[in-house]
Amino acid sequence: MTRVDKIKTHVPVVGIHRPKPAKPHAVVIGAGLGGLAGAMRLGAKGYRVTVVDRLDVPGGRGSSMTQDGHRFDLGPTIVTVPQVFKELWAACGRDFEADVDLRPMDPFYEIRWPDGSTFTACQETGRMRAEVARLSPGDLAGYDRFLRDAETRYWFGFEDLGRRSMHELWELIKVLPTFARLRADRSVYAHAARRVKDERLRMALSFHPLFIGGDPFRVTSMYALVSHLEKEFGVHYAMGGVAAMARAMADVIADQGSTLRLETEVDEILIRDHRAVGIRLVGGEEIAADIVVSNADAGHTYDRLLRRRTKWRWTTDSLKRKRWSMGLFVWYFGTKGTRNKWADVGHHTILNGPRYKGLVNDIFIKGKLAEDMSLYVHRPSVTDPSVAPEGDDTFYVLSPVPHIGHDDPVDWAEMGETYRARVQAVLEEQMMPGLGDHLKTSLVFTPETFRDRYLSPHGAGFSIEPRILQSAWFRPHNVSEEFKGLYLVGAGTHPGAGLPGVVSSAEVLAQLVPDPATVTT
Repeated sequence: MTRVDKIKTHVPVVGIHRPKPAKPHAVVIGAGLGGLAGAMRLGAKGYRVTVVDRLDVPGGRGSSMTQDGHRFDLGPTIVTVPQVFKELWAACGRDFEADVDLRPMDPFYEIRWPDGSTFTACQETGRMRAEVARLSPGDLAGYDRFLRDAETRYWFGFEDLGRRSMHELWELIKVLPTFARLRADRSVYAHAARRVKDERLRMALSFHPLFIGGDPFRVTSMYALVSHLEKEFGVHYAMGGVAAMARAMADVIADQGSTLRLETEVDEILIRDHRAVGIRLVGGEEIAADIVVSNADAGHTYDRLLRRRTKWRWTTDSLKRKRWSMGLFVWYFGTKGTRNKWADVGHHTILNGPRYKGLVNDIFIKGKLAEDMSLYVHRPSVTDPSVAPEGDDTFYVLSPVPHIGHDDPVDWAEMGETYRARVQAVLEEQMMPGLGDHLKTSLVFTPETFRDRYLSPHGAGFSIEPRILQSAWFRPHNVSEEFKGLYLVGAGTHPGAGLPGVVSSAEVLAQLVPDPATVTT
């Protein structure tokens, strides 16, 4: 547990003492990566910041738990676009590389299919082209064209739209011709299908939206940009896990003289004269603020924290009509004496089930828990031995599942262990024979855990799904359209989920908040 409260020493001076006026106060609700980045940006601008979070550690979904000597990263496991973190640290007068040890992954991950074929993703273009040629030689020219498409979409979608506010309708209108030219109306899968014919390659080039809660068959083809992100900047692992990055961010906030209050839950955002003026905690304590920044899910912010206030856009009914990202079933487990076992299982593996489109449709549209599954397997102990006792392994296996807001939701209290056993059976059959004989410790998160631990509407893993009409201007804005002095950061606002997205939301925040010198406290 951490609560940072910098103690300042006052030195007496000779003559008349005129104390400096207090800095304007910003309250940040939530110590997820977006909230921590927002607090860092606000501190760098000159605000006095208080960050409040209901968990006992910083990081939100990017925190960790330790059980029986095994450390489990609970949420994101990889770091892409490290320059957004370097720029964040630099804005605070700090050196990111001095505080965080990032290790490049080579390869990034291996994709496996039921027929025994594989695709190994890495940064070097020549090796990637060789992988494509090995699977489907006739698709090599189409793959080259897909990479060019991805770069174009990166410069427009990430470096332009993703790093500035999209809260004004005119900003959307101005870019509509570019959206049309790049066929943003086409899904990322449909775009991949126009470039390559092999279904395995279509999957390998289109699955990335699942990492931010999107249906590859329905989210915009702008997300092809991820292929360029990986190629240009690589995929990295933070030693100590993403939780270590969160702790480093908390240290920066402390050094700025700001305060982090953990195990402290916010009950309500206080509004006066249509302006956010502070927060009320569950215990009744009120904290006044000049600005309020919510890193809570946008749905929770508007539907719960502002429940006593009339909204014109983000009403309860409008939130119910939104499409939400899928849920996540995550099995964290530790194994005994396996460090030299399963030598072909690397740091990151994507294990495909027999269906792609059908499974995705069951998850996002039908809300049905299918018998088959696709799995993301994370084995950090091959890179970071500190995650497990010597000779042992730590694993994280994620299965996308329906969120619990569908008409006939899964009862995870009843199905949790049954589904975990199914996951284990798939792992034992396809990549980790004898797993059951080595199991040492186990922990399961279901969509109900995400609802209860992170206050995620419908237990969704990534807030509002990033479909084209739920992105950019259509997404909850970084500067609230409902109340003055209220701002949003994190996965539920612009530009969206994923580590680069939530950190970029804090960059947008810094562009929107007033200069502290202009704020009357």
